Amino acid sequence: MKISGEVGARIRRLRRAAGMSQANLAGDDLSASYISLLEAGKRAPSADVLAQLARRLGCDPSDLTGVPAEISVNEFQVELNYAEMALNNGDPEASLEAYRTLQEKVSLADRPEVWYKAECGIARSLEHGGRLEEAVARFESLHAASLDRPDLVPRLPTVIALCRCYRELGDLSHAIEVAEATLTELEKLQLGPTVIGIELLSTLVGVYMERGDMHRAAYLATQAIEQAGTVTDSRALGAAYWNASVVMYRNGNTADALTLIEKALAIYAEGEDQRALARLRNAYAMLLLQSETAQPEAARDVLDQSLTSLREVGSSVDVAYCLSALAQVELRLGNAEAAIGHAERALELLGPDHRLQSARNHLVLAAARLALGDREAAQDAYERGALMLEASEANRQAAFAWAELAEILRLCGEDERAVWAYRQSMRCMGHRETFLTGQKLTSRT
Repeated sequence: MKISGEVGARIRRLRRAAGMSQANLAGDDLSASYISLLEAGKRAPSADVLAQLARRLGCDPSDLTGVPAEISVNEFQVELNYAEMALNNGDPEASLEAYRTLQEKVSLADRPEVWYKAECGIARSLEHGGRLEEAVARFESLHAASLDRPDLVPRLPTVIALCRCYRELGDLSHAIEVAEATLTELEKLQLGPTVIGIELLSTLVGVYMERGDMHRAAYLATQAIEQAGTVTDSRALGAAYWNASVVMYRNGNTADALTLIEKALAIYAEGEDQRALARLRNAYAMLLLQSETAQPEAARDVLDQSLTSLREVGSSVDVAYCLSALAQVELRLGNAEAAIGHAERALELLGPDHRLQSARNHLVLAAARLALGDREAAQDAYERGALMLEASEANRQAAFAWAELAEILRLCGEDERAVWAYRQSMRCMGHRETFLTGQKLTSRT
């Protein structure tokens, strides 16, 4: 150990401040003459001697040497484990504080691995806490820093996280751009199927579904299942089944969708990730609700179970998604007031960043308000939801919302606005006005 030349002066100063003689400080293990030599700078104490003197003086060895105490790698790992545990237990604020505290103890130059793990943890904590804009800024910095590294696979968790965040923010084009560019790199490297690569495929399937590109979503879902069958990780297969089931449902194949999601449930039920299992139950409940033989009561039972679990291990955003699903179930059961309560609470928990899911809650509110006879409030909610979906590039969903709004306006006797809403719906589906639809026709006299 390299000891500063002032160590003797520090020992003498601290000994005198403690009111101790050299003999008192020496104790039974050392001699007063040895302490005198130390204080005169004529001897260099060993690490064990420094530890003894520090205990007797009631200070840290670093106070004697002037060298900051080294924190062992094991101590760093303990702090990382605690922060990760807090995040997994649904406490993103505690996790965020723990990761930030750890990052303050290290520098990027001295402990790059620990610093990057803490930075990634901070970004994930922000994401789970619903602070998506802040999370994206962190993930983008991590992604940019990793571009110079030759190994692509360690970059994939950051790419997946970026894809998730951009999807929630409604920036579907950017989510697809980041993920597709990474998939192209993976194909060039010909690494073969990996668990993290399958997770990227599954994430991208969800984004394409949001945008309404069901052909690309179905192709990637098939790829994910095929690749998952070649690896030993059961969760990768479960995630592939999960996303493929949603694709099947969106394409009108409810029976196969239920089969696939029940396979996914069986796989996740054997694991320890209760948060992921609860979120999967949300998706299962929606299939039960919207299948050809709808089972709203069964869907509500599944969601109640999911909500209980998510309140223990999920984030506020996870709870919001479950409440959104419950709002749809209550609406189907004819309980408009309960639906409004769930949807409004979900909007509070989502905050301003989760634009796609907020839009869906506005559509549920619109339908519930209409069921209660409040047509004006229903119109406002439908229009707001449709505009938010359109801004998020979820054009297919926006088209349906505009069409529903047009029906409400027609029933209210507002024919001109109804025509306008129908045109918005057609525009979202790719229809553009021609010369004939854009001009008033007059008859010849």
